[in-house]
Amino acid sequence: MSPPGVSALPGYSRTYVSNFTGSSPLAGWNVYSGTPGGASNTVWADSHVQVQGGLLQLNAYQDPAFNNEWVTGGLCQCGVAKTYGAYFVRSRLTGPGPTQVELLWPTGSTWPPEIDFNETFGSATTTTATIHYTSANLQVHSTLNINMTDWHTWGVIWTPTSITYTVDGQAWGEVTDASKIPNQPMRLGLQQQTFCSFGWACPVTPESMQVNWVAEYSSVRQDTVTVGSFATNSSSLSTRLKLQISNLAQTIKSKNYNLVTLVGYSDASGTSVRRFGTSRARAAHVRQYLREQLAALDVKGVIIVTAGDPSTRATASNTMTADTTERGKVVAQVS
Repeated sequence: MSPPGVSALPGYSRTYVSNFTGSSPLAGWNVYSGTPGGASNTVWADSHVQVQGGLLQLNAYQDPAFNNEWVTGGLCQCGVAKTYGAYFVRSRLTGPGPTQVELLWPTGSTWPPEIDFNETFGSATTTTATIHYTSANLQVHSTLNINMTDWHTWGVIWTPTSITYTVDGQAWGEVTDASKIPNQPMRLGLQQQTFCSFGWACPVTPESMQVNWVAEYSSVRQDTVTVGSFATNSSSLSTRLKLQISNLAQTIKSKNYNLVTLVGYSDASGTSVRRFGTSRARAAHVRQYLREQLAALDVKGVIIVTAGDPSTRATASNTMTADTTERGKVVAQVS
């Protein structure tokens, strides 16, 4: 099956796709090398990651270059992180032995959290999805019996309030306890691992994890928030208006929004120039205070634009007498 389309997931837009038609090195991916965290249970080498024939292959075999140890392959989009989104990977195993893991890993220095949405633990007939959370490494598991040597499309849809695991377009597990759901930037990883020294996930024959394609989506959800009403002909921010803007900043952080469009509306009388000046000043004051609140929350990368600047006409005018609710406020569209 081909990767799903740009708008295949309602409420989301595809932000990345690769069907591995090229060859190494993989653009945007970092290949693992060495031992994870100094642990001796697995060894990764870039020579065990191959792209050929439209497939990404992670190959586990006893490598003479490593004293005939079992060596595997792994890679990640280490430089691409986001908070929330949807990830889909079409993959299969050639057989049991090494564990296959498709996961989201935190970009910071603190672990957990971790979201494993396809982890076989050496099996070719079952897979497990796991959320790791809190410093005590508490875990929530979901297990599915399925033939892993067949091609399947594995997915995870991660929102502030739920994590949904999918296979071949169908949900097979879900976590809805927000206290267990990560709320920080994470990145996608695809890897094999062996645990021969622990007596499990140890191959007896060379095996491969094959990946046909990867597709990623970001939410295009949009909220509309009103800041108002302003005092007549004023663009000053009262305590009440500042509280509304603070709440808007919290919404942006919790939903991982990165674009805000502010449209100021006027209740001023007189010329269109005066009306435009009042509406734009309101939007500008909201923008400035919103920036301060986002900085206090350590939220970065949010683009804030104000409609009507540098437009030659007012963003709102007193001609809207039929709908006075559109006057004397700033409307924020966040997405």
